[in-house]
Amino acid sequence: MINFEHVSKRYANGGDALKDISFSLEAGELAFVTGHSGAGKSTLLKLIAGIEKPSRGQALVNGQNLARLSRRRLPYYRRNIGIIFQDHKLLADLSVADNVALPLIVAGHHGPEVGRRVRAALDKVGLLGKERSTPQALSGGEQQRVGIARALVARPPLLLADEPTGNLDPELSREVMRLFRDFNQVGVAVLIASHDHALIEEMDARTLTLHAGSLVSDE
Repeated sequence: MINFEHVSKRYANGGDALKDISFSLEAGELAFVTGHSGAGKSTLLKLIAGIEKPSRGQALVNGQNLARLSRRRLPYYRRNIGIIFQDHKLLADLSVADNVALPLIVAGHHGPEVGRRVRAALDKVGLLGKERSTPQALSGGEQQRVGIARALVARPPLLLADEPTGNLDPELSREVMRLFRDFNQVGVAVLIASHDHALIEEMDARTLTLHAGSLVSDE
């Protein structure tokens, strides 16, 4: 599903965010990316999401060469990826249901199917009944779960999560990680950037460790 071969990312200021990264993630696999602040975790996820492009090397996701991905093709590429951000990125002027429905609307879905899939996604994250609430009325943990529902409503084969538990207490963090494990067990590939080593150890999953932009461990 993901295949990076000697991938590097250099920004305009001359700094190397990633250096000669090579790894593969199979369909249906769960893995973590960890490392110190500034190690390159977020940059790696941005490359996979098509937010950034590699400077060198070959980066393939679902058979797509990310260096050659045109702006026109980018929305179609992203339909196969669910993205979860640490700061949720929910739209405050929309209800919970409308926030979750956004990927379906963008993909051209409409009618009763949208409502069914939104309710199913909210049910999976334990928020059925909160459809009409606004994001501001929810706790931090509930907002994060709305973000997860939005990422999964289109049933993507790949889920990316950037520090999804960074603002949550330990119990809520475990709850979110259990959701990721549940989705992985039904065939969704999951790649999570996190600095929470204790939580990563509890999950007992493959871990890619970055240091100063280099991949120093894969175990």
